[in-house]
Amino acid sequence: MDGIKQFFSPFFITMKYIQNHFKAMLFLLLVFIIYSPSEVELEQANLTQIKLEGVIMDATLVVKQLEEARKNSHIKGVLLVVNSPGGAVPPSIEIMQAVKRLKEEKPVIAYAAGTIASGSYYASIYADKIYANPGSMVGSIGVIMQGMNYTELAQKIGVSAQTVKAGKFKEVGTASIEWTDFEKEELEKVVNNTYDMFVNDVATARKLDPANRTAFADAHIFTASQAKEVGLIDEIGVGFDAQNAIKELSGVKRAVWQQEDKIDSFMRKLSGETASYLGAYLSNLTLK
Repeated sequence: MDGIKQFFSPFFITMKYIQNHFKAMLFLLLVFIIYSPSEVELEQANLTQIKLEGVIMDATLVVKQLEEARKNSHIKGVLLVVNSPGGAVPPSIEIMQAVKRLKEEKPVIAYAAGTIASGSYYASIYADKIYANPGSMVGSIGVIMQGMNYTELAQKIGVSAQTVKAGKFKEVGTASIEWTDFEKEELEKVVNNTYDMFVNDVATARKLDPANRTAFADAHIFTASQAKEVGLIDEIGVGFDAQNAIKELSGVKRAVWQQEDKIDSFMRKLSGETASYLGAYLSNLTLK
């Protein structure tokens, strides 16, 4: 028995060490993954792929990637891969404007890998072409503002709000009161004005008639084939087709795709998860 224990003792010692230092080893592994050098590119990258995923609450990273692609003289074309239900209005517009600036200097193709709706569609409208997976969902061109009404709950637990305000509309949209008719009218003005801006921008970028908004907007959700019929997308295909399209449009003889920076990839996933949680819990004016 002692001989068996002695034979397996290196294994037991190793397992005990791992158990005692598991967190430290996990941390070091994460650092190694993030900061380890990428595979050496034998050829200079001439195409790049940028991902727009999850709820859009912050445009910083995507805009940064679009601007870097615009300024990089080696990059001849950009594929924007979209799988997002939309999100807040300002960051969606930030991305849209970054795509528009990029298109002025080099070709851009947007590819709907799953969902390209609301704010994510807004962000993509100035791409040279929009491709959509046959099973993707497209459109939802509309605006919504939501808010909770905690008044009944507050009454049940014996809590009431106290407010000092200056300005008739200062409490508009708050959860501590039930919205009055004049407050709803005030919010409707914001929503309708934002919707008009959304529709007009789509019509301008996609060369559609804004007077025909009920056909392509009105918060309709389209399949890829339906979206093509109303002019919201250009082609139906898979990622392979979109990659070939940007290769052809950019004029490169041999496609060499840029590898995504590990830190950017990590931050994109982290910000996407954070935005999803914020989108679930915060009330805001959103594109839907």
